[in-house]
Amino acid sequence: MSSMIVEVLGTGCKKCQQLEANAREAIANLNLEAEVLHITDPMKIAERGVMKTPALVINGQLASQGKVPTPEQIQPLLAVD
Repeated sequence: MSSMIVEVLGTGCKKCQQLEANAREAIANLNLEAEVLHITDPMKIAERGVMKTPALVINGQLASQGKVPTPEQIQPLLAVD
């Protein structure tokens, strides 16, 4: 089983950093193996079709944008097989 890839898309603002922290906490809570990447390049973010940051992408699927979900809100998004 390959580990999942969780990407935080945002330019590094406080909300982006909070989203990354929440995503890492959600991953830890579920004892998952995941690679967490932080994409800060505005061009790469725009290429994904993301209009509002911060955005959360799980295995290439946009899970949320323009808000900072809590670890509890992120956990069900990670529970994919």
